[in-house]
Amino acid sequence: MSAQKNILWVLGLSIAFIILNAVCTYFEFYYFNLVPAVVLVVLLALFSLDKLILFVVFLTPLAINLQNLEGGLGLSLPTEPIIFGIMLIYIFKQLHKNTMDIKVMKHPITIAIIINLIWIFITCVTSDIPVVSFKFLISRLWFVIVFFFLCTELFKNYKNIKRFNWLYILPFTIIIFYTLYEHSLMNFAEAPANYVMSPFYNDHTIYGAMLAMFFPVLIFYSLNKKYSGSIKFAAFSLLLIFIIALIFSYTRAAWVSLAVALISFALLLLRIKFKYIMIVFVGVASVALVYQTEIVMKLEQNRQDASQDFDKHIQSISNISTDASNLERLNRWNAAFRMFAERPVFGWGPGTYSFEYAPFQHAHEKTIISTNMGDKGNAHSEYIGPLSESGVLGVLTFLGIIVCTLSTGFRLYYTLKDNETKKIVLVTLLGFITYIVHGFLNDFLDTDKASVPFWGFIAILVAIDIYHNNPKEEIILTSPELIP
Repeated sequence: MSAQKNILWVLGLSIAFIILNAVCTYFEFYYFNLVPAVVLVVLLALFSLDKLILFVVFLTPLAINLQNLEGGLGLSLPTEPIIFGIMLIYIFKQLHKNTMDIKVMKHPITIAIIINLIWIFITCVTSDIPVVSFKFLISRLWFVIVFFFLCTELFKNYKNIKRFNWLYILPFTIIIFYTLYEHSLMNFAEAPANYVMSPFYNDHTIYGAMLAMFFPVLIFYSLNKKYSGSIKFAAFSLLLIFIIALIFSYTRAAWVSLAVALISFALLLLRIKFKYIMIVFVGVASVALVYQTEIVMKLEQNRQDASQDFDKHIQSISNISTDASNLERLNRWNAAFRMFAERPVFGWGPGTYSFEYAPFQHAHEKTIISTNMGDKGNAHSEYIGPLSESGVLGVLTFLGIIVCTLSTGFRLYYTLKDNETKKIVLVTLLGFITYIVHGFLNDFLDTDKASVPFWGFIAILVAIDIYHNNPKEEIILTSPELIP
């Protein structure tokens, strides 16, 4: 009898929805069509939060970016509202019953992330535009809470690591085909490459950054003898598609990031300790700082602009004389350094760079693409941006996250006994390296497209360090903490 009643309820609700939807459609109110999708999301949130997180990963490449909304911020639909909802559920659940794993909370990466968030909060209080800064903080929180803290729990199930990667790669491939098709209509010219991936990705730089970030993952699946021939063939086919997409994205920073990842791979094979790499990096950076005038003079001799010719396009990377994109990036950086010089401790406030930098531009540094309206991007650096917005501790606390993540990745690769897990660490670490290199030239962590894999990759390394470091204690069940 109860089964029959349930069937009658389902039929009744279905008929009622069809009638109401027909009426709404007749009166041109089309939003009612979203009700089934909303119901599905709510049910997943209530009964299977882990599946909802993976569903959001799948939706991320397909999400539409809406720009210049109220407060000067953008919104990605439908992902960011769902992510915000997941964050609220998690917070309410922790207030009701604290289920955080103390081992996660004590991990150096977690401590670095918390310190960074605390400093962002402090500089939100001192911000010139607190509304913008607190919106920035809330946005950072929903990415960190969902894709670091919750995903660390999610990755207790080792299979979810692979699911995470594939659920981003497969829909991203759809966007690649869309982009290549749109680009082909314009004969794959260099100029349209900047925008043909819109409205899914804002421009070719973030598109290229994500292509580079998942390159090592696809190589792993293409060459891993553990997988079947069909899986390796599919992965290799996708890798070829990613290579074609990267070539026609004309994203120079992506090629630089892959080159650094390749060098990092060589260092890992040579088993060079991370502390020695850091010493060399600091030394090279110090020498570059001392001889910056001579380096700039040398770079100014390069006048090769961006081009459809691959060789010339690569040569244009160091052109700071005539290339408008490079010159504008220098203009933004110089403005950020002047902002930092004026407020070195607390900065101007998280997320406020685009509203504040215009007066700090110098006329002789401005380019044909410069603007005083703050409507064409931000500081174009994950490191210089925080320097101007949150002061010296803003960049140092963010660098702390980077250093702790790299240190953890190197240590895991050198100490893990299980070969499969070691390879997962390797490709995750190399993918992460491509992004932090890209971060010298661009900043995308205010968007879901980059934040989902960025924090997700960090969560993978933490989860492996805590839950999968000892093969005898491997956890194979989905984390019960994620299921209300």
